[in-house]
Amino acid sequence: MKNRYAKPLQQGLRRLSLLLLLTPFLAHAADHQEAPRASAQLSADIGDYYAWHSDSQLNLILTFGTFNAPGMPASYDSNLLYGFHFDTSETADGESDMDLYVRFAQDDQGAWGFRVSDSSDNALIQGAVETVLANNDISAWAGLADDPFFFDQTGFVSTVSTGTISFDPARDDVAGLNITAIVIQVPLDSVVASGSSLQTWATTASQ
Repeated sequence: MKNRYAKPLQQGLRRLSLLLLLTPFLAHAADHQEAPRASAQLSADIGDYYAWHSDSQLNLILTFGTFNAPGMPASYDSNLLYGFHFDTSETADGESDMDLYVRFAQDDQGAWGFRVSDSSDNALIQGAVETVLANNDISAWAGLADDPFFFDQTGFVSTVSTGTISFDPARDDVAGLNITAIVIQVPLDSVVASGSSLQTWATTASQ
């Protein structure tokens, strides 16, 4: 099925792609606050995308927005669409064959919730943020989490300015910071056949 959000994606696309072989793995791509356009709309800025399977479950984690100190709010935006895309072709062609989409919205009292839907905009699961949701074989959670990203910013700046490698593997300048995350777990066989391979990537788009 073609991605029906192709036009808005062209206007505000942030894409990370991974080639995943369906043996035990943890695949991860990172890209924090690097593009000027993303800096102007922080909730659209993808931080990390993790995908792995354990037993019969496919686990997906997408982080986005800016780093938050403890006590700062999450980065929800009802004008953004978050996409999880899967190319399951026998020969990868870069076209998505299955998609999951996530939107955030507020109720009349201003409380935030989120909704996970399929390519036809059928709701698979929905409910409040900061709550583990479960519906049949799918589960999801969205909210603030301790950012798993590890980066020696001090060493990076020093290396660039001096030309001398100055990284310290024990120094993590983003330790203790939070970031907004979407977590989804679905049956692996609902995405791809056993023994096959897939490509998966995440996107954000303005609506």
